[in-house]
Amino acid sequence: MQHGQIWRAIDALAARRGLSASGLARAAGLDPTTFNKSKRQAADGKPRWPSTESIARALAAADASWDEFAALLAGRAGGAGRAIPIVGMARAGADGFFDENGFPVGADETVRFPDLGDDRVYALEIAGDSMEPTYRAGDIVIVQPGAAVRRGDRVVVRTRAGEVMAKMLGRRNDQLIELVSLNPDHPPRELPTADVDWIARIVWASQ
Repeated sequence: MQHGQIWRAIDALAARRGLSASGLARAAGLDPTTFNKSKRQAADGKPRWPSTESIARALAAADASWDEFAALLAGRAGGAGRAIPIVGMARAGADGFFDENGFPVGADETVRFPDLGDDRVYALEIAGDSMEPTYRAGDIVIVQPGAAVRRGDRVVVRTRAGEVMAKMLGRRNDQLIELVSLNPDHPPRELPTADVDWIARIVWASQ
């Protein structure tokens, strides 16, 4: 077990819950900077290791087991990641840009992303302020089409009219879907289910 493996596994754990490293720390009741990259080396340059208590609390916050953490350690042991498509929200609203499963087919730019075992993921650049302070304009989120979503998940939604937005999933039934903004200046929206083209889960953010 190496120093870099531990920290990569923590990043992967956060990504699976759609959180940044600081977001995972907050969810675990830790100082938000506990897992930040700046905390991974001491002032003298020596590697700084996370405590078993902080890892245990992070696992509890992510509803994950030590076995799952060990799998992340093994799966993230090496590699610089892979190239995945990156698109902007404005362009994502264009007709024909996504296939029927919500994956971009017209993106010609890519970004490197650590391989978490999910083949069909892409990067989306946030626009607007409806998800501040969690996501700000220019932040990059990694989106997984086809992933199961549940209430409280951060998601990207595309309407049949071509509007693309990042929101938190609220109530959902056969008739309506509620989309919640984290910015209190933006009220929740309710869309008829028939007006929604697809919903994709946000699995990682660049904050």
